[in-house]
Amino acid sequence: MELQYLVYGLVGIAVLYLVLKLLKWPIKIIINGIIGVITLYVANFIIAHLGLIGINTNFSLAINPITALIAGFFGIPGVIVLIIIGLFL
Repeated sequence: MELQYLVYGLVGIAVLYLVLKLLKWPIKIIINGIIGVITLYVANFIIAHLGLIGINTNFSLAINPITALIAGFFGIPGVIVLIIIGLFL
């Protein structure tokens, strides 16, 4: 009977390992998206309250899934590129 529980335990550990391995990328994308939203919010706050962009005082970055993932994956350079694109469009 103990051998049966040992086999069940090993199979359970193997299944848990495979599930965690498969969920690695979706979890990483979600975390990067959350970091991107926070970065965009901070950038909007700095632009609005410190007036760093004097050309257009009503400028703000859109916070949506695409811009959040860009900011999350590329960090500060991604936010700078989004600001430049926003200024030209």
